[in-house]
Amino acid sequence: MIGPKPSGMKNFVWGRDCVSYNTPAEHVPRLKGTCLGAGGRHRGHGIKAKASMAQRTSLSRRGFLRGVAAAAVPAIVPASVFGAGAPSSRIAVGCIGVGRMGMVDLKSIMGSRGVQIVAVCDVDSNRMNAARSYVNARTGTTGCGAHGDFRDLTARDDIDAVQIATPDHWHALPAVAAARAGKDVFVQKPLTLTIAEGRVLSDTIRRYGRVLQVGSQQRSDRRFRFACELVRNGRIGKLHTVKVGISGDPACGPQPVMPVPENLNYEMWLGPAPMAPYTQARVHPQKGYGRPGWLRIRDYGAGMITGWGAHHMDIAHWGMGAERCGPLAVEGRAQFPADGLWDVHGAFGIDYLYAGGVRLNCSNRHPNGVRFEGADGWVFVSRGRIDAGPKSLLKSVIGPSEVHLYKSPNHKANFLDCIRSRRRTVAPVEIGHRSCTACLLGDMAMRTGRKLKWDPKTERFSDDDRANGMLDRAMRAPWRL
Repeated sequence: MIGPKPSGMKNFVWGRDCVSYNTPAEHVPRLKGTCLGAGGRHRGHGIKAKASMAQRTSLSRRGFLRGVAAAAVPAIVPASVFGAGAPSSRIAVGCIGVGRMGMVDLKSIMGSRGVQIVAVCDVDSNRMNAARSYVNARTGTTGCGAHGDFRDLTARDDIDAVQIATPDHWHALPAVAAARAGKDVFVQKPLTLTIAEGRVLSDTIRRYGRVLQVGSQQRSDRRFRFACELVRNGRIGKLHTVKVGISGDPACGPQPVMPVPENLNYEMWLGPAPMAPYTQARVHPQKGYGRPGWLRIRDYGAGMITGWGAHHMDIAHWGMGAERCGPLAVEGRAQFPADGLWDVHGAFGIDYLYAGGVRLNCSNRHPNGVRFEGADGWVFVSRGRIDAGPKSLLKSVIGPSEVHLYKSPNHKANFLDCIRSRRRTVAPVEIGHRSCTACLLGDMAMRTGRKLKWDPKTERFSDDDRANGMLDRAMRAPWRL
């Protein structure tokens, strides 16, 4: 299995239905070994898109094979690895998607040591130009590039890493393109739109020996880490129940068809998603950086189950020790809008069953956060808050021979440090894929309205063709993965 075994975990056994570790070190694998896809297989996948300029990046199956052959050479390491005496001691970053979260990520990484933003990319030229102006003003230069197509950015040979903060349906394609182009990747959560895309991306990152950090920043928060260490070290006794609290989304009525703004490449914004008429409530506000409507439309995401769910289900898995596998069964119910543009879930409840009989309930009825319940106590954690029963648990000290989880005090700094060291991040791709998978399984259970049996090894449902048909989505031509 991809990923390091946390310190203090020599005798720990991951979920019995999970693939076990097969890499002894915690460094990023160097282009060798097989990729662990569903059932231990790797399938060649790629991106195909109509070329609108010469030499566009195209990730076809044939291209993947050529890339693997070329991968016999060492992976590119940022100049900063070689010290201040190197020709360049900084990590060059390109930002794909500079809207609401994209600008937050851009500003965050700009404040990090040894980083230079060399290019930005967005299909909205107003946002693209605003981001470029911000970077140039902060650096006192005019050298930041600007692109309206991610393929132009990933094709640049002066970029070490990319940040991706696009709508969910635009996560996998640029991330795979960047990895194949030899770039490390920071991608906002949820990792991908579908489970099939997540498997492709995880396999691709491993195949090309890249570093990837998912934007699950709660793993870099001491409260969440401590809560999970209390559970993993048996402070609450045998774990039996986990409760995850997130909200649902509101509905909206039918929206008027509107002319596409001149500054928006709407065809590119839709990309692999189905063709649909433009209305501002489908995309993002044309003024400011308010909450975009696409978050509430299933063609581009799954709503709060992957929005907040990707954060809290990730922590639930971390505390359970199930972060590299997943549930065995899932059953859900939800309210969905009867009509209107926004069509993701409202009020909901999902029941998961994990190895060892641990049950997880995710619902809008619980307080926002994660609560672990065991035979001898409980611990609750959310942003800015941790509580436990008995209260003495909060003063517990994790001993040197106990389980100590990956310590990262800053999420972006961890990503950059791992680019330099080639060690795994605190939120690597396979873990992000498994967390996202659990959320998407919940969405499928809510939509089918029946209990689904899941095999985390093969990443397939048992004897359920309809549910298996939901693991992937057709991409609109000419895009494919």
